[in-house]
Amino acid sequence: MIKRIEGIVIRSFDYGEGNKIIRLLTEQGKVTLMAKGAKKVKSRHGAVSQLFTQADFVFYQSGEMGTLNAGETIHSFHAIRSDLLKSAYASYLTELVDRMMEDNEASQAIYQQLLAALTAIESDKDPELIIHAFELKMLHLAGYTPVFSHCVHCGQQEKGLPAFSPSLGGMLCPDCLQQDAYRLAMNEKTLKILALLQRLDLRRLGETKVSAQTRKEMKASMNAFIDTHIQLKLKSRSFLEQMEKYGFHES
Repeated sequence: MIKRIEGIVIRSFDYGEGNKIIRLLTEQGKVTLMAKGAKKVKSRHGAVSQLFTQADFVFYQSGEMGTLNAGETIHSFHAIRSDLLKSAYASYLTELVDRMMEDNEASQAIYQQLLAALTAIESDKDPELIIHAFELKMLHLAGYTPVFSHCVHCGQQEKGLPAFSPSLGGMLCPDCLQQDAYRLAMNEKTLKILALLQRLDLRRLGETKVSAQTRKEMKASMNAFIDTHIQLKLKSRSFLEQMEKYGFHES
């Protein structure tokens, strides 16, 4: 059966001497295709088999893996692939999607938000805010939505929310801090930004100045929450951490 679908390449790897296997995110779910001859210099499949590429794909489906017949690029995102740091952030997004979504799990919203996130990274928007906003959307899809609006233990919010509990799933008020000995301190600015990112449509991302302390708290909180509830070992996250360790990151 011949099919046509719009998608974004979220994974691409070599197969044999001249072929590639590519995995797409589409609004209908993930699709895996064999792109025969895509590694060859003059291959007609070469451009649309590149990681992050958004394209219209025509393929023959006969089983779990389809065979790519043709593709027409919509947006190549070449500026991301040619920049090591942008590519590292974008790779984290695509690996997160690939690892967290089931093959047949359809989500028009996640497709549109991934496209918006890649567009924002290419446009030099703050990549740390982009990945945290996207993490929150993936967590919501998986059924693990952090609570930022009130104390996750008692429900009140009038006394302030000074700490985040990854294990309990949200903020703690001063009266409930003892509920989690491993809670993470979070200032009001960090809380407001995370709550905003949770609601944000990435297509409307603007420019926001964020302090180093707030960035540190956001990263610690999101990493701890994901590690506690999702437990994924992501190669792209390890690479980003190595880049930060050696001073190759956004200031």
